[in-house]
Amino acid sequence: MTKIFCDIADIKLIKKFNKKKIVKGFTTNPSLMRKAGARDYEKYSKKILSATKKPVSCEVFADDVESMIEQANKISKWSKNVYVKVPVINSKGKFMGEVINYLNSKKVKINITAVYSSEQTKQILSKINKETKVIISIFAGRMADVGKDPIKQLKESIKISKKFKNVEILWASTREPFNYVQSKKLGCHIITAPPQIIEKIEKFGKSLKKLSIETVKGFLVDSKKSKFKIN
Repeated sequence: MTKIFCDIADIKLIKKFNKKKIVKGFTTNPSLMRKAGARDYEKYSKKILSATKKPVSCEVFADDVESMIEQANKISKWSKNVYVKVPVINSKGKFMGEVINYLNSKKVKINITAVYSSEQTKQILSKINKETKVIISIFAGRMADVGKDPIKQLKESIKISKKFKNVEILWASTREPFNYVQSKKLGCHIITAPPQIIEKIEKFGKSLKKLSIETVKGFLVDSKKSKFKIN
């Protein structure tokens, strides 16, 4: 079963979506935090964590190993339901294996983000144990945005991580509701999606005929509103 996480940092929306049984957790990042109007990162993150008992990923924003570990250690103490989100590489392209290994050995739950290949997944697996929980977030949508097929990378990542019962592969940067169907077919453990996509997933089940009728009705309504005529 593929769990659905909500990718959002807006407190009001988190409280709303926390009530939905379909939502099993939340993911955030510095960009979502900024968009939500957060000014104090720690204070805002703690508000999110107190608004739900479900897993929440809060990301570090340091760019070097030492600072990343320092931030991660602090974040890990904010709440029992927090996953510390760390990037697979830093902005210079250096693999953050040292950070991953250190946090994993200290029993810190981590969500490794910005992963784009099964090769990176392999690198991650070489740095972790088989006990402490690890999420590997593979950015399927962003891959597709630049003409790359994410399915191959996800499929291979799921295959090579099967011996790690503590590892979950997450479909990230979801672009459309059908990605949920694709993630389930692949056997992804988690898919994270923005609120508008989750609301569409909840409405799954319409027949193709009903969709056809609704579409035609929409065209008719708009043509009447525009008072279109063909003389």
